[in-house]
Amino acid sequence: MIGSDDFDIARREVLLRKIGHELLLQSGDSTSRVLPVKLIGENEYRISFENAFHFRPDSLVSITQRLLAKDPLTGDYVVNVLNCGNATVAYEFAISASKKDDILTCGGRRQPTACYMVDIKFKPADFNVIKKVSLLGSLSVLAFVGFIFLRSVRSRKVPPDSQQTGVYALGAISFDVEGRKLMINELTIDLTATETRVLHVFALSPNETIARSRLQKEIWEDEGVIVGRSLDMFISKLRKKLEPEPGIKIVVVRGKGYKLETSA
Repeated sequence: MIGSDDFDIARREVLLRKIGHELLLQSGDSTSRVLPVKLIGENEYRISFENAFHFRPDSLVSITQRLLAKDPLTGDYVVNVLNCGNATVAYEFAISASKKDDILTCGGRRQPTACYMVDIKFKPADFNVIKKVSLLGSLSVLAFVGFIFLRSVRSRKVPPDSQQTGVYALGAISFDVEGRKLMINELTIDLTATETRVLHVFALSPNETIARSRLQKEIWEDEGVIVGRSLDMFISKLRKKLEPEPGIKIVVVRGKGYKLETSA
């Protein structure tokens, strides 16, 4: 996926390709290729195949549910199997994270051998978050809006010299949040979107210990999932990119979290 910086989104593409692989296997085809998975729209992917094949809807549903259960970003999704020639729908079904809203049709009817494409559209993570919050029942709409407002106010408490420009001075390094880059003398270092979010949290509270739970919450919660195992990977990447300035570093505070230590 060009431009993706999130490990779990990249991992999803591998799972989608494996869906295609197992679909061909259940068709008796163990040699032809699953073509590269394509992002065809917002949160929508297409699995294409080198050769024609046949499939059983029950098998497709089972394969898809089993593999996408390994994707921490997946909630609700809709699967459409299209005929290659005219893009008409040969089969479709919908899966819900709540199970009770699953829509499964035409089970047991083997589909004829033909050229097919499998499109999978995922519900955006923010919709899943809203749905989960509403299911709690203990928060009123006003309380939820108040939480969002307070979180927004907290995130805007930035130093006066950075409030307007979005550029932070980290030792001899300039950190451009909007531009997603670090600048030191003539050197420019590009950052991914997730690396920028991580460093932004540190830049708002330099020389202060930040708990792992806070980092995970602020960086990933808006996407509908908290991904703990990815945090160490992004911290490691940031450390390497900050190496040109020895006066600034991200250190581990044992049992508590991380700290951005800077001499300026």
